[in-house]
Amino acid sequence: MIYGAMKVVIGGPLKVAFRPWVEGIENIPADGPAILASNHLSFSDSFFLPTMLDRKVTFIAKAEYFTTPGVKGRMTAAFFKGVGQLPVDRSGGRGAGEAAIRSGIEVLERGELFGIYPEGTRSPDGRLYRGKPGGLARVALATGAPVIPVAMIDTEKIQPPGQVRPKLMRPGIRIGKPLDFRRYEGMDHDRFVLRAVTDEVMYEIMKLSGQEYVDVYATVARRQMAEDAKKRADEEKAIAKAEKAAAKAATAREQDDSGRAA
Repeated sequence: MIYGAMKVVIGGPLKVAFRPWVEGIENIPADGPAILASNHLSFSDSFFLPTMLDRKVTFIAKAEYFTTPGVKGRMTAAFFKGVGQLPVDRSGGRGAGEAAIRSGIEVLERGELFGIYPEGTRSPDGRLYRGKPGGLARVALATGAPVIPVAMIDTEKIQPPGQVRPKLMRPGIRIGKPLDFRRYEGMDHDRFVLRAVTDEVMYEIMKLSGQEYVDVYATVARRQMAEDAKKRADEEKAIAKAEKAAAKAATAREQDDSGRAA
């Protein structure tokens, strides 16, 4: 009931304001368990995809969405709780990962839709990054549920980092045909199988989204980008300092020359 009410309160205005388009909606089964594996471009992905589906979809959401202070934080927490999203503390290492897997299995055992972002975090630059093999593949192999690849299109352009007011534009959703991995039944602890399953799903997402694929984890890329940005800032600071020192020295020489000429 709460889920339906939240879809009306939030989903209705989203549809009117942004008019998102959807392709492949017929690939979502009318009933029974399925895994929606999506690329992740924006915070809004978890709003637009459930809004456009008739069935409830439960995503794993990072615990920070439920604990962030302030008015915006309380509104975000209320939304995620209202639509039945599952908070997972990602700071706990392997234990957190196992909790996420158990949560996904429980959702599927209830015959519901389980949503997951295989990249593990939002893309830092709009490209598609390597999928993490743990959660998606293990849940799929443990349950036998079909995996449906999903591509979010242009959601990152609605509200880029630093932009307060969202841009009114039409994002899109492409939904691919279900992938069946039951041939790997009982092999959910084989790391090579987990990698193969994940890569197959990511390949389908890449075809749907048209994104450039980068064969590194998004978390690694994000960290490298932050390090590069800091290095550039330090270099610019050093150059500015050197230029200031040079200008000061030049001024001192001019004053010295003027003094001697007098």
